[in-house]
Amino acid sequence: MRLLAHLFAGTAIALLTACSVLPKSEPQQIYRLPATPLPHDIGAPVTWSLRVDTPHAERMIDSARITVLPQGDTMSVYKGARWSDSATTLLRNRLVDAFRDNGRIPGLSSDETSLQADYFLSGDLRAFQSVYENGQPVVVIRFDARLVQTNGLRIVASRRFDITQPVGGTAVTQVVTAFGQATDALASQMVNWTLQQPLDRPDSRTH
Repeated sequence: MRLLAHLFAGTAIALLTACSVLPKSEPQQIYRLPATPLPHDIGAPVTWSLRVDTPHAERMIDSARITVLPQGDTMSVYKGARWSDSATTLLRNRLVDAFRDNGRIPGLSSDETSLQADYFLSGDLRAFQSVYENGQPVVVIRFDARLVQTNGLRIVASRRFDITQPVGGTAVTQVVTAFGQATDALASQMVNWTLQQPLDRPDSRTH
């Protein structure tokens, strides 16, 4: 019995020692993407419906890590910080909110609900990161947008949006604020661009 007791005691000490040397998980500060509501548009509502799809992106961008290019093409992330969701999901939700704020598209949805729509807004998120220029971070967002007619999957309009937003400092909170300002600018431009397209309900041209 004494031998068993010694064995159990030794095993317990070994386990405690092993636990003490295991690497501790990095504490994470989770950030929401800041957003400022767009002004409501008093123009007439459109007759067509729109679905906003989650953008496509490469793996480094399509994640919850906050990406930074400190030098050249070297990609890194801000340690101990992450977004509340992947960058592509955050951008999709921001665009949906912007179209809702505008108010001219009553038939608005996202690919999260998979509802049928006359058109869908899709695209490729090419950049969603901060880049150091002359020792100071600048937020860069590049989005190749496509407006597609659902019936026949015909691209009716496409455009590249490039947004740059200087950061007020090097702290992560300041970088997050700049991301919010950059996505506000992108959302405003994309809403205006979409509503400027000569769209109608696809079935209305047959009457």
